Amino acid sequence: MRTTRLEAFSDGVIAILITIMVLELKAPAGADFGALRPLVPMLLAYVLSFVYLGIYWNNHHHMLQTTEVVTGGILWANLHLLFWLSLIPVTTAWLDASHGAAAPAAVYGIVLLMAAIAYWILQQRIIAAQGPASLLRKAVRGDWKGKCSPLLYALAIGLALRWPAISLAIYALVALIWLVPDRRIERLIAGSDRKSS
Repeated sequence: MRTTRLEAFSDGVIAILITIMVLELKAPAGADFGALRPLVPMLLAYVLSFVYLGIYWNNHHHMLQTTEVVTGGILWANLHLLFWLSLIPVTTAWLDASHGAAAPAAVYGIVLLMAAIAYWILQQRIIAAQGPASLLRKAVRGDWKGKCSPLLYALAIGLALRWPAISLAIYALVALIWLVPDRRIERLIAGSDRKSS
């Protein structure tokens, strides 16, 4: 199977998840700027989750650019990732409704941690299917972001039970780390294209 179907399906799922989250946003009760104040926690939770979904969409797209063969293992690993991403709207809504309470902050982190693990599994399935000359294998060598993120999530989950605000700050920090684009895959693909032409 070509990657186009896998990419189109994943893009569609992520677009639906973003739509579900935006439908949770409520219009302000009043007609002045002060009416926005009660919506700030909901907007912050939405922005954080939107950024996370955007990061996964962007990195997923780049990762699939290195993929020539899609196997059954890759399909299942991709569904595993989409499963964890599909829980982001629910945990975002719970986080907002609870005003950042301990249990929702911890569960939000668990979902982020499991999505990171699922992404790593998908990455490994793609590398295994592409063989020893895998472009992805070369690109993710020394992947400090991929190694650091699960540790920060685990730390934040533990802190959420006592200091949920600190755990939310750590989730935001991880998102900021990933906002800086990783050009390794783009450089390798560009170099591969130059060699083949």
